[in-house]
This record gives sequence, C-alpha cells and structure tokens, in this order.
Amino acid sequence: MAFKDQVFELLQQGLEEKPELFLIDFSISDANKIMVTLDGDHGVTLQDCIDISRAIEHNLDREEVDFSLEVASAGVSTPLKSIRQYKKNIGRVLKVKTNSEQFEATLESVSEEAITLTWTAREPKKVGKGKETVQKKIEIPLSDIKEAIVIIIF
Repeated sequence: MAFKDQVFELLQQGLEEKPELFLIDFSISDANKIMVTLDGDHGVTLQDCIDISRAIEHNLDREEVDFSLEVASAGVSTPLKSIRQYKKNIGRVLKVKTNSEQFEATLESVSEEAITLTWTAREPKKVGKGKETVQKKIEIPLSDIKEAIVIIIF
C-alpha cells in the first residue's frame, strides 16, 4: 500500500471515532510532511488534534518512512470548503466572492446546491426624496462561489 493511502486510511479511521469532526484538507509533500486540516460541527479542540495525530502517528513506522505530521484546525480566515462548514455557520456574516460580485451578508440557509444570504441596504425611496432601508436576499449556487470567509464581528 502506498504511503499516502496508508496515512489517509489511518486518518479516516481516526475521524470515524470522532464523527463531529470532518476533513478540510489533506496533503503529503515530497519530503513526507503530512498536513491535515480539520473542522468540527462544534469547533476543534487541541485534544481533537492530538487524538487524530495519535491515530495516524502511532500506526506508522518511522523506520520504514521518515515523516513529519501536522494536524490543525481550520483557521478563522480559512475559506469555507464543505457544505458542513456552511451549515455550522448559519446566522453568521460571510464575505462571499463570485466571478462577478462580492457580498457581505448573513448566511440564512444552506442546501446541497446553494446558499442564501440576507442583508439590509439603504436605497432611494420609490416615491419622494430620501432613502429607505430594505431587506435584500440572494441565493448563490455553490458552484458560483469562488471564496467564502466568515467575518468575525466583535
């Protein structure tokens, strides 16, 4: 079995023991540096990273293949990649870029095909002078999203 396949299988076994965690990114460099990025339905703790690291490391033989291993949680500024990440961030403000537009709005809902964003905007009144506040809503297909990042509001 190839080294990458062996590591991925061990990673999958570790994730099966912690169903609240899910894989965001996995890579192995030419120098056998294993990089694993995780996220979780309720966040990722240091202990979660340690447990997944042990699930991989304790089942590999450094005498066979010399490697380094890094298991980390997806950072705050890491773009969302999976539907599961979008679902856990419903109600939060996202910055979403498509090919033609950019939105900063609240994530209202998520389906298998699209996300729905809502926001308020000031627009000229239809009758008379001045502006009025209106609710805006847009559905964006997941295939059109180039990047989506959670905006942290303090």
